[in-house]
Parts: sequence; structure tokens; C-alpha cells
Amino acid sequence: MTGTAQVIRSARAAGIVVPAFNVPYLPMVQPVIRAVRDEDSFALVQVARLEWEKFASGSLEAVAEEFHRHEDPAHVRLHLDHVPVLDEDHRSVDYLPILRRALKAGYHSVMVDGSRLALEENIRATRAAADLAHEAGIPCEAELGAVLGHEEGPLPPYEELFASGKGFTDPAEAARFVRESGCDWLSVAIGNIHGAISKAARDQKKVEARLALEHLTRLAEVTKIPLVLHGGSGIRPEDLRRSFALGIAKINVGTEIRQAYEVGLRESGSEEKGREAVYRRTRSLLSETYRISGSRARL
Repeated sequence: MTGTAQVIRSARAAGIVVPAFNVPYLPMVQPVIRAVRDEDSFALVQVARLEWEKFASGSLEAVAEEFHRHEDPAHVRLHLDHVPVLDEDHRSVDYLPILRRALKAGYHSVMVDGSRLALEENIRATRAAADLAHEAGIPCEAELGAVLGHEEGPLPPYEELFASGKGFTDPAEAARFVRESGCDWLSVAIGNIHGAISKAARDQKKVEARLALEHLTRLAEVTKIPLVLHGGSGIRPEDLRRSFALGIAKINVGTEIRQAYEVGLRESGSEEKGREAVYRRTRSLLSETYRISGSRARL
């Protein structure tokens, strides 16, 4: 079985993206895997710490158990998303024990998020996480720059954020970060934003974001590793597809399939209807938005 690290490197070389679908509710796991298999694509199923803290995924172990019940290694792998060193509520997190739990549970890759730290602190934290992951033979993702949206309170106006480049990943810092941290993939900020997680805002439609593609090109040139786009829901499709050829090898998708599940469940009262909504939305993203149906064979 080809390792996840090699799959993502192959995606980068081929200009194909690997979607990573967040599952804040356990019933979402099975329809995501079924959709990826039916489109003959390749994807990651992932869960972030905030999704068992603030939603209903239970725990990283519960997600792993559900994943392994339905897994199809030819089409999907399991990824631990966003284990912060400093979380969205500005609390310190004892992150290494969480990563060790993921290794024990059978995750195929992990992410440490030190993006709220100063550069040197982020490098140190990521190096510790990467060393732990590499000892277990799996890749480690990191983040540099400010992909906003998970914090409490309203965001500044999006156009103001984009025009100012506030929080965009700095190319010079990115080159140093990759060189010194040992990360395998890097999540970058180039105009993308996370979906809101506060109870007051989580049902709202995301602002349509766009991507600073010239900035992405510079980041790809200096880092020379696969880059990751967090906050993948709601971005202009034409920007997304162009980004895949410019260095984005993995895209995180949460809001679009989460809201599909929540609406389906709320309107019908049926978990099965919620699952079916996730299945349909996932297939649509794979076939129409990302246009990667049948991509598995190329990876």
C-alpha cells in the first residue's frame, strides 16, 4: 500500500488535489468514504480537536473506530487535523499526548498547528511533532500564517483582509520554517478562511473567498513541498482549480458537508437523510468543483 506521504507528493507532481473531509459528526464518515469510492477518487477523512471539543465527533479514537469500520485503503486514509499548540480560545494545549493517541489509534498522518505562536516557537513545536510522527513512519502537516475564522467574534470585512494581505504566509518565513521544522506539508494563508465554529455563526453561509495565486506561486517556489489549503469551502471554483496546478496538493473541506448533514438531519429528523445529503454533496465536490473523478489511478 502506497504511503500517504507519497500519495500527497504524487498529487503535487501531477497537479491533482487530495480533498480532506472533516467529520464533526460520526455518521458523516460512511457517506464520505462511499462517495469517494463511487467517484474513484482519493481523499482523506479527518477530524480536528475542536470537532470533538465543540461538535459531536466524540474523540479521535471514536472517529478512528468508525473509519476503520468502513475504510477502503485504495481510496481513503485517516488524518488528524488541527491539533493546536495554542487553541482558538487562546489556551495552551498539551499537544504531544494527543498526537501519541492518534498514532496508537491508527491515523495515517497528523497535523500540529502552531500558527498562533511566534515563528521560532512554531518551528520548535512543529519539529517536536514531526519527529514524533516520523518515528512512527507517517507524515506531519503544519501551518504558517493566519487562516482566520475559528476565533470567537466576527471577522474583519473579507475584502479588507484580502486587500491588506493580513495574515498571509510570508515566503521568507515559509522557506525557513520548512527547512527547520521538518514538516512534510504546509498549510498556507493566501486569502482562504475557516468556517465559523461558534454556535451563533456556524449555520451561516461562508463569505465567498478568493486566492492570491501569485502569492501561492512564490510560496511553492521557496518551500518545494506540498502545500495545503484550509477553509476550502466557499472559495471561487476557478481559483481552486488553478491553485491545484500551483502547489496546493491537499484541500480541507468542512463547512459544506457539515452544513449538508445538519440541514438534512434537521429537516427530516432522519440520520439516514443527513448521511445521504453528505454523500450527494461530497460527490458533487469531487466531480464538479474539483473535477477529480477517476483520479485515484494517477496517484
